[in-house]
This record gives sequence, structure tokens and C-alpha cells, in this order.
Amino acid sequence: MIVLLSAVFTSHVLAQSANPTEQQLGKLKRVRVNGVELHYSERGQGVPVIFVHGGLDDYRMWKAQVEPFAQHYRVIAYSRRYNYPNKNLHIRADHSALVEADDLAALIKKVNLERVHVVGHSYGAFAALFLAVKHPELVRTLVLAEPPVLRWAQEKQEGRALFDEFMGNMWRPAGEAFRRGEKEQALRLTVKYFAGEGVFEQVPEELRQYWASNLRDWQALTTSRDAFPELRREDVKSLKAPVLMLSGGRTLDIHKFVDAELRPLLQNGERVIIPDASHDMWNEQPEASRRAVRAFLASH
Repeated sequence: MIVLLSAVFTSHVLAQSANPTEQQLGKLKRVRVNGVELHYSERGQGVPVIFVHGGLDDYRMWKAQVEPFAQHYRVIAYSRRYNYPNKNLHIRADHSALVEADDLAALIKKVNLERVHVVGHSYGAFAALFLAVKHPELVRTLVLAEPPVLRWAQEKQEGRALFDEFMGNMWRPAGEAFRRGEKEQALRLTVKYFAGEGVFEQVPEELRQYWASNLRDWQALTTSRDAFPELRREDVKSLKAPVLMLSGGRTLDIHKFVDAELRPLLQNGERVIIPDASHDMWNEQPEASRRAVRAFLASH
């Protein structure tokens, strides 16, 4: 998921406005794994750090982060299977973070990255969490920016209300619009939910095009029969890798709820709250997010 509040449009546009250059992100490469193609950029040398974007985004969202991290690490920023510029036409009916975790594991092995620092945002953080559970041997550390482990919300009364509101007011209507072939309407519903009435019409065309280039990902998720697969609390509690949680001080209530459920499970975890940020913290507060992650990686 992504939160697009009016106050962050400028930062989001600036972050994605121009096509990133090879100097900014590194040379764009492509591999084929699990029957799909994955594009990724690479810069720097040393211990690998792999960045995993969230919904309606792609590898370009990390443009402001690659160069600073590449000064000390081998940085990989990739696009998940249904995101720009990948050309994977077939959408799985059961697409989920489990599928994305398998793709990520295959990419790590294909590029011979061995054990990696994984930095995940939103749905990318959900995939990263599944990766750590299923393939702990591949994960050196884990940075999770609000993974939507939404099934946990259904286990408590307060969480169920938040879950039902989210699904009923945005997720299911967007999925129904995609099934009718109304892609722009699905995007409008999404932006309206996260940012408010009339905001879609106000954003620059460049940002709309950026979202449009990643609509297949949003379609795959909102029409999936299992977009939020079960993640057992026991499996999360058994994680040995150090984990940093990044939370936005102004994020949605459902993300606050999930983060509050996640934190006590992490035996080797810590949490940093970015005060003046929503769920879209990497675009709103790129320097604060970077500082927190670099300090965490330096200590591990």
C-alpha cells in the first residue's frame, strides 16, 4: 500500500520526476527467475543491500537512496514482477507476498548475492518478511517499513474494524473496478481513499504516468484471491536476523495497529518512528529514513 497525502505530492514528484540516469541508479540489468523477468539496477561494492519497493512503485523510487548507500555497500534496487519495466503479462490469481518472496530469493541466488541486507517498504516489506521466514540463510538484516500483515488485524475487535474499513472502502472497490476493465477508476478510488476527494485531478500528469506504469502490480494485488496470506506469529518470533522497523508518525491507523502487533514478536528488533511522515516515509522524509537505516546497518 502507499499513502499519498496532499502534502507529499511535491516530494513524490521530485523523487520520480525524471527518468533516473545510470549514474544515479546504476546500470539497468535483467534476469529471468521463476518464469518471469525482473529488472534491477546495481551500484557500489561490498556487502549487498537490496531494496524492495511497495505498491504502485518500482525500482525508481529508490533513486535518492542508491548513491548514498552505494558509497559503502553493493546496492541492488529491483522491480517486483508486475512493476515497470518488467513485461510479465500473465497475472497469477493467487499473487501474493509469498510469490514475491520466492522471486526475491531466486533473484538473490541468481545474482550470487549470498546473505543480504534487505530494505523493504510496504508490500515489499511484507515480501521481505516472508523471505526472512522462508529463507533465513539469505538474510543478514531486515528493514521493514510498515509491512501490511493485515490478517493479524482480524484477530482483535479493534483490528477487525480497521480491516473491514480498509477492505470495504478501497481494496475491494478497486479490485472490482479492475475486473470491469476500469483501470483509471481503480486508481482514482485508491488515491481518493489515501489522499482525499479531488486529489487525483490535481496531481501532475508525470506522477499519474508513473502510477499507470505500475498499475499491473496494483491489479494483481487487489484482484488476488489471497493478497494477504497468513504469516504465523511463531515464525516471526523465531527470526534470528536483526530487524529494524520504520514507522511513520502520521501513518494510517491500520498500519499503526499492525506495527504494534509486530514489534513484540521481534527478538532481535528495534523500531524508529519517523515523526513527520506517513506510510510513504521514504518519499516524505528520505534523509531521516536513510539516517535510521544507515545507522542500523553500520551496527550489524
